[in-house]
Amino acid sequence: MPDTRMEYDGEGLTEETVAATPFAQIVSWIDEARLRQRTRGDVPEPLAMVVATVDQQGAPNARTVLMRFFDERGPGFVTNLNSTKSEELRANPRCAAVLTWPAIFKGIRFRGTATEIARDEVARYFAERPYGSQLSAWASAQSEPCEGREALERSYADAQARWPDGDVPVPDFWGGWRMDCDEVEFWAGRTNRLHDRLRFTRVGEGGLADADAWTVQRYQP
Repeated sequence: MPDTRMEYDGEGLTEETVAATPFAQIVSWIDEARLRQRTRGDVPEPLAMVVATVDQQGAPNARTVLMRFFDERGPGFVTNLNSTKSEELRANPRCAAVLTWPAIFKGIRFRGTATEIARDEVARYFAERPYGSQLSAWASAQSEPCEGREALERSYADAQARWPDGDVPVPDFWGGWRMDCDEVEFWAGRTNRLHDRLRFTRVGEGGLADADAWTVQRYQP
């Protein structure tokens, strides 16, 4: 395998420069990743987030989703409520997630508990999705075996024929999950692999923007 080693020469993150709350630091880094997408194009999907769950045997499962909700309550994503990830979260809501931006040598780790997003929030988001994305929510029986690409496209065509003029309703089996975080860790790449890791840990009640609910500690890289 060819050597692809590179030096991580980011500006890092210190106890003096980290924001007072996880929320403020998350917003800052997401804004930076989005700016990089617009100006240099080397962060093609700033909200791509890996979500990890466990199955009933305790085996881990991970997949990439898009972070479509974020506020002081935590990060969230949409999915088919009959999907593997949804089944696993109902059985064991403990989960983890990661946002990673290699181009800017930064990443965020989340650990916490998932709760289903309220139907009114889901409906508002669904109404903002492009028409094609609305149809695909109906067309895909997510995580189920598929006979082939043709079968998937037939299902999409059926949905398109059913709602040819838009006004696609939210499927009952489609929704989302939000993480109530206990830990939020910020990773910043530095030279010689002496990376910065500053972890916020919950110590009280409150959301991501409540400074009194969190303590911050540096960890070895």
